[in-house]
Amino acid sequence: MPATERDKALPGMSGVSMRDLLASCAAARTVSTPPRAPDPEVSRPAATPVTPVVHRNAA
Repeated sequence: MPATERDKALPGMSGVSMRDLLASCAAARTVSTPPRAPDPEVSRPAATPVTPVVHRNAA
């Protein structure tokens, strides 16, 4: 299509800056990407139960 036909086909279309275009793409990707799966847990030793400390009263 010659340039004159293209100009007639899109009258009044305003331009978008590359910065705004890239920012909108990054925002759309962030919103539409599901959250990551949690990292697998590293095997840790089981927590030992805490025994209460008995304090003696001062004499």
